[in-house]
Amino acid sequence: MLILLPPSEGKAAAGDGPRLDLETLSRPELTPVRERVLQALVDLCRGPEGTALEVLGLSEGQKDALTRNGALREAPALRARELYTGVLYDHLRLNELDDAARAKVVIFSGLWGALGADDRVPPYRLAMGVRLPPLGALAGVWRPALTEALRPDGLVVDMRSAPYAAAWKRPSVGVRVLKERIVDGAAKRSVVSHMAKATRGSIAHDLLTHGIEARTQEELAKALGELGHTVESPRVGTIEVIISDE
Repeated sequence: MLILLPPSEGKAAAGDGPRLDLETLSRPELTPVRERVLQALVDLCRGPEGTALEVLGLSEGQKDALTRNGALREAPALRARELYTGVLYDHLRLNELDDAARAKVVIFSGLWGALGADDRVPPYRLAMGVRLPPLGALAGVWRPALTEALRPDGLVVDMRSAPYAAAWKRPSVGVRVLKERIVDGAAKRSVVSHMAKATRGSIAHDLLTHGIEARTQEELAKALGELGHTVESPRVGTIEVIISDE
């Protein structure tokens, strides 16, 4: 079983290890595309500032990201499990998991394609939804290489957001989180982004900590229920986790 995750905008400020070495990253089939995307990003961020900010969707207050991106080849790296610091990763707590559990995690990235939890990369800023000159839309750039590099033979639990899901598509079980509250005596459900990220992180942590090896959507739903989550399976390919408004 694999668990697919998006990256997070929140990242550690700096690495503390050796310089980036693409040859050491997992899934070496991705190295040629990693090299192309990396060089295109470095070139962009060393060019006109206004153009780079516009392409990357950054504000004037985020100009420091251009300097960081422009120096990626020389920057000290750190493990992916220490790099990402957003809400999902705060609840996933990758550093608490053993090697076998972390091996089931695949982190998608606009710059690196797909990372393992122990891959070492420097902090960067590049979303999958960017059209990066001269390569174009990153999801399309990555899709052929990811299709070749990722060939899982078990259940895939997909917690990625839409731009990252577009970079690699295959049958999987998505996890949708809904908050339920009572309004005028009736139950109402809605998606709340912050709480959804936290819940996905907690679900992934529970699955990995308990060594769950579900083979089907039904087995996954049953396992999550036994772990204390309120789960529904409204259709093939989707599990809904219901959290209460407390």
